[in-house]
Amino acid sequence: MPTKQRRYPLKAKEAKQIKDEATLKLKLDFDALFGAKANVEVVESDVGLIYLIGGKPLLFKLDQKVLPTLLFDEFTAKAPKVVVDMGAIPYVCKGATVMAPGIVRIEGEFGAGDLVLVADMKHNKALAVGESLMDATTARATKKGPVVKTLHYVSDKIWDYIKTFSE
Repeated sequence: MPTKQRRYPLKAKEAKQIKDEATLKLKLDFDALFGAKANVEVVESDVGLIYLIGGKPLLFKLDQKVLPTLLFDEFTAKAPKVVVDMGAIPYVCKGATVMAPGIVRIEGEFGAGDLVLVADMKHNKALAVGESLMDATTARATKKGPVVKTLHYVSDKIWDYIKTFSE
């Protein structure tokens, strides 16, 4: 558990900047989802910056990029998915890069550098958010090598911290 934390609302201009950046990266219309005047707060902690929209931890900042958390249901429902076999799950849940042999199927279309959701084949549960290393067509044809660089996953420090908000 992080030792220090500071939580405060963002000014309208800063909130718009975060929402605009997330809209571009996630390909979701934040104003349509949450309204133009949605309350955006930031939590500064040992794990980094967590952005709360309507009180829910939906975004975080990693290496100057705004990314979705695995609790962002609107993103996880619409994002392209890379579905992995049961053998890949322990590795993905430790932050490993998703390799082609562990992929069962790819749902949706994406380009290289786009955000994708990594899910398990049995329950279709979100395990990680990653950045694709190739487009969907190439990924479907690839039989070996890395396909998705994992950025946020179940059991990482961001996950552990944001779970305290939803309890």
